[in-house]
Amino acid sequence: MTVKLYDENAYLKEFTATVVSCEKCGEGFAVELDRTAFFPEAGGQSSDRGFLGNACVTDVQIQNEKIIHFTDTPLQTGSTVSGALDFDRRFDFMQQHSAEHIVSGIAHRLYGCENVGFHLSEDIVTLDFDKELTREQISKVEQLANSAVFANKAIHTYYPDSQALKALSYRSKKEIEGSIRIVEIEDTDTCACCAPHVKSTGEVGLIKLLGAEKLRGGVRLQLKAGMRALDDYNSKYENTLKISNALCVKQEETAEAVNRLCEKVSELKASLGEMKRKSILSKAQSYTPDREITAEFEPDLEMKELQLYSDALFKKAGGIRAVFSGCNREFLFAICGDAKALDSFFTHFKEQFTVKGGGRNGMVQGTVFAEKNDIIEAFERD
Repeated sequence: MTVKLYDENAYLKEFTATVVSCEKCGEGFAVELDRTAFFPEAGGQSSDRGFLGNACVTDVQIQNEKIIHFTDTPLQTGSTVSGALDFDRRFDFMQQHSAEHIVSGIAHRLYGCENVGFHLSEDIVTLDFDKELTREQISKVEQLANSAVFANKAIHTYYPDSQALKALSYRSKKEIEGSIRIVEIEDTDTCACCAPHVKSTGEVGLIKLLGAEKLRGGVRLQLKAGMRALDDYNSKYENTLKISNALCVKQEETAEAVNRLCEKVSELKASLGEMKRKSILSKAQSYTPDREITAEFEPDLEMKELQLYSDALFKKAGGIRAVFSGCNREFLFAICGDAKALDSFFTHFKEQFTVKGGGRNGMVQGTVFAEKNDIIEAFERD
């Protein structure tokens, strides 16, 4: 069985090992070593990456109780190889995972939450609790988690013997067979875990809880710690700065300024809508068609405005009155007419073009995919 060097020293960046086997696997190779510092994908955490000699390690998995390193080039069986981790990635993962333990331990102590899911990759960290939490409760967990970080509490990892384990109260996401590795954060959390962790909470740097969504009777939280939290702050700072400059307000006043702007936009939309409504009705009053079936094309009308216009044209002149708005072979439409005549006309219309939509009681609406001239010709034929 491969010796897990990452269990002994999570900060080990380089090591040497003997190649036990190397087999072709897809476009790459599957390599087993007698010992490794590469942490395999496990416990919701993605694997380490790095190099074995000149071979790039793209993934590490546990298969049939063996730790398998997937490389882009082969290694000679029986040879000694030097391994080098992408330690920036490793340390980032250690920060995120230790932060998750801090948050989960506090949520467990305060609200009886059990961690029932965890995912850690380069892009995202999520943790799932079996109980719903309010925004205020989440904020309290975050505050206490960062207090634990600032206190720089020690983090210990160890394998207790069977007697010590029986006397130990610890969290675990699932039943574990064999030796159980404990990660203990001083006065904060005790949890079974196989992953590398930082030595003390101060190395986590900062913990920020972001999005929260309901999930199967509980809650899923997004978490960022360390440099990820700083990068997130910087990104949001730059966005807030752009908004404050655009609205000529202080950064701490941007939310209120955006609300005022949204209210103003809503007022303008309502005013514009009323103006368009009056213009449509006025235009319909002067409508004098020379045919029973007509198609009008108007720019920039929404569906409710198309419905208003076609209804007004029908009430003014009878017949079948269609109004279209759009471009590039895609037009919204509303058509009004006597229900029986309209049903017959619309059936024929759908036979000629690709149409999505329908209706009843003398009005149909939807989208037609066709050239404008083809639509006009179809109406002139009818």
